[in-house]
Amino acid sequence: MDVFQGLPSNSVPLCLTSWGNQKKSAKTSEKKIVDLHKSGSSLGAISKRLKVPCSSVQTIVRKYKHHETTQPSYRSGRRRVLPPRDECTLVRKVQINPRTTAKDLVKMLEETFTKVSISTIKRVLYRHNLKGPSVRKKPLLQNCHKKARLQFATAHGDKERTFWRNVLWSDETKIELFDHNDHRYVWRKNGEACKPKNTIPTGKYGGGSIIFWGCFATGGTGALHKINGIMRKENYVDILKQHLKTSVRKLKLGRKWVFQMDNDPKQTSKVVAKWLNDNKVKVLEWPSQSPGLNPIENLWAELKKHVRAMRPTNLTQLHQLCQEEWAKIHPTYCGKLVEGYTKRCPKLNNLKAMLPNTN
Repeated sequence: MDVFQGLPSNSVPLCLTSWGNQKKSAKTSEKKIVDLHKSGSSLGAISKRLKVPCSSVQTIVRKYKHHETTQPSYRSGRRRVLPPRDECTLVRKVQINPRTTAKDLVKMLEETFTKVSISTIKRVLYRHNLKGPSVRKKPLLQNCHKKARLQFATAHGDKERTFWRNVLWSDETKIELFDHNDHRYVWRKNGEACKPKNTIPTGKYGGGSIIFWGCFATGGTGALHKINGIMRKENYVDILKQHLKTSVRKLKLGRKWVFQMDNDPKQTSKVVAKWLNDNKVKVLEWPSQSPGLNPIENLWAELKKHVRAMRPTNLTQLHQLCQEEWAKIHPTYCGKLVEGYTKRCPKLNNLKAMLPNTN
């Protein structure tokens, strides 16, 4: 709000009106001094002509010669609390142990009689492009798993996109009724935290869950099968009999289609292997402990996000919503997941540096 709005111009304090005029006139004078200096005028002549002290003209001309501009130069501001040596120590400490907290770094500096705040520590690390996101949870990989991944990348890294378009991806997932990992935020006032609209219902063990087997390809989603109880090798064969070739025909895969499945013990059993061999199903060689390589994980995340937004209240409703949302996933999204798979295999070559002996 302008406190001087509605007042005549002569009522505005003189100090406010003259301050802006002084800055404009100063910039104009500096530009005139530089122009006259370029034209060959002496410092004394410029001083007399513009009625500016000779010392001021000399300062402006010297600044222009040195910086090629009369604009104010950058000022470093207040001296930093930590010297460069201590900053390097912090960065080296974090790079050695990324799980070191800011509080630990503050205590470490206090031992050297340097007192800083947690905010200062964070600013120093941010300046060195070190952020503090949450830790990602990944399967524990032994050297044998890393070697298997590296062999998979070497064997399939140069495959063309047409090969991946003919792959039928499959996996199982568990969807809980009340996901305990669901993080949401609400707008509320103090004292309204326990109102039903500001809470998320929870239950023991997630309030119950459903395990699904599903498959998809570049043409869209295939079957989504609900697994009752514990899935054994006989149950897995029944699922393949019921849904495998049906999904292949629905997705219009070519004759050279390949089936992908995990190295779960029930999936690699002799019963399953015999059924696949009898039905002439070509199986994609797959490394163990590699859920991140399967693009269907992205599809599961998309399904869970949509189902969670519907907020089912019982397992029957959960099952119905999962089937509906699975069918709604657009084939374009499935195609993007498969088309981008060619970028995943080259990244696995980074494991070569993590192995003690790769020869």
